[in-house]
Amino acid sequence: MTWTTIVIIIIGAILKFLMTPPSALVGWALSKFELHPKLVSQGITVTFNGNHLTEEEKIKFIDHFNESLYLERQHIFPGNEKFFLNPETNVIPFVINVKNRKKEMNFFVYCNDDDNIDVVKQWKKKVACYSLSSEYLQKFTISNSISKNA
Repeated sequence: MTWTTIVIIIIGAILKFLMTPPSALVGWALSKFELHPKLVSQGITVTFNGNHLTEEEKIKFIDHFNESLYLERQHIFPGNEKFFLNPETNVIPFVINVKNRKKEMNFFVYCNDDDNIDVVKQWKKKVACYSLSSEYLQKFTISNSISKNA
């Protein structure tokens, strides 16, 4: 009788854990698939027009990028990836290169004159495009002290 009670309690605990996992585990699993991730400034390079941003500007830019609001995803049909990676526009993008262990991602941030910001995310052979809203990124300016050897 005692063994059956203990087995039922253990099975009940396992089922409870499987049905309602801890929020930390759920957050970790969802972060693996999010389109607009929160970036940490270590292991990241930000370039504009081929020149690296200084450490202060990079941290400010990443903070504004993380605080920006996700608006909508733009669908890319197979075969049209090159049009999103190399659009015919006179806007020079900020390029964020993220390197984590085995992962490498590139973000191309186009700050247009309209109210939203277009972001093209490239990882492995996949491309995704989405829009952000950020007043700070819209008005982000670079000082003349862009480091060329960073």
